[in-house]
Amino acid sequence: MRIGILTSGGDCPGINATIRGVCKTAINHYGMEVYGIHSGFQGLIDNDMEPLTEKSMSGLLNLGGTILGTSREKPFKKRPASSTSEDKPALIAKNINSMQLDCIVCIGGNGTQKSAAKMAAMGINVVSVPKTIDNDVWGTDLSFGFDTAVSIATDAIDRLHSTASAHKRVMVIEVMGHKAGWIALYSGMAGGGDVILLPELPYNIHNIGNTIMNRLKKGKPYSIVVVGEGIATDPEGKKRAGEYIAQEIEYETGFETRETVLGYIQRGGSPTSFDRNLATRMGGHATELIATGRFGRMVSLCGDAITSVPLEEVGGKLKLVPEDHDLIVEGRKMGICFG
Repeated sequence: MRIGILTSGGDCPGINATIRGVCKTAINHYGMEVYGIHSGFQGLIDNDMEPLTEKSMSGLLNLGGTILGTSREKPFKKRPASSTSEDKPALIAKNINSMQLDCIVCIGGNGTQKSAAKMAAMGINVVSVPKTIDNDVWGTDLSFGFDTAVSIATDAIDRLHSTASAHKRVMVIEVMGHKAGWIALYSGMAGGGDVILLPELPYNIHNIGNTIMNRLKKGKPYSIVVVGEGIATDPEGKKRAGEYIAQEIEYETGFETRETVLGYIQRGGSPTSFDRNLATRMGGHATELIATGRFGRMVSLCGDAITSVPLEEVGGKLKLVPEDHDLIVEGRKMGICFG
């Protein structure tokens, strides 16, 4: 068999480990040919591919980013009726046929899974692997990249504790997560946050202020506030989440408050050992799906087992933090404010 592999959407720790898992399993165990597709779906449109060998996999396990490059190209995005642009899905199908590729492995987040599902509906053999630091891809308990992002955010929160304590300040740290607050929840709990705000949960700034004032009464003159970037802010939406919450807390309490935006640091660098192993397992399973002819599926982690789910069930869905998540329930029992 001859397969192609692409990476699409934002970069994420563990992508290269997944490419390695797919390729080494395909080449060494199944005797397949593998082609790397550059710049995500754009590479399929431009027919920009190159053969990958076992030698190409050297040094990938701990390497951040993606050796194949990536893009935000969405080939199935609806275009105006007046548009004279080419039929991208048809061009993709043509290039796959011309290269005689038996299957395309798509590594990416929600948008990628949606595009992969549409490719499968066209009759193209597709297998996908979920990739996101936000952990918001439906159908899998965890995605590689999430553990690394949480580790980076937790380390940053740990470091802010000493500054907050020394200056008797409120420190607000904004972490990634536009619609899903998984990073804020996990890093906030692991880092000992006093207030944790998630996009999924409403908040009242007076409750936050009262929490901080009550800590002062208990002899705790500083507080750590962890904020998911996607929380509701000012009505005009012009301020970043961290900036807005810091200003509101200072106004509400009179405490000196500073914000830190962690940003793209969460997406870069080497993956944790957990993410390296998860990526390897997922990449290997993707190749197994291809070898056994089980196309149109996304690799997933269910408990401790690597399995797969139909792509048609995944596209267009988000996995959000439920209000009754055990970390939220336990956090509230401990006196942590969730808004």
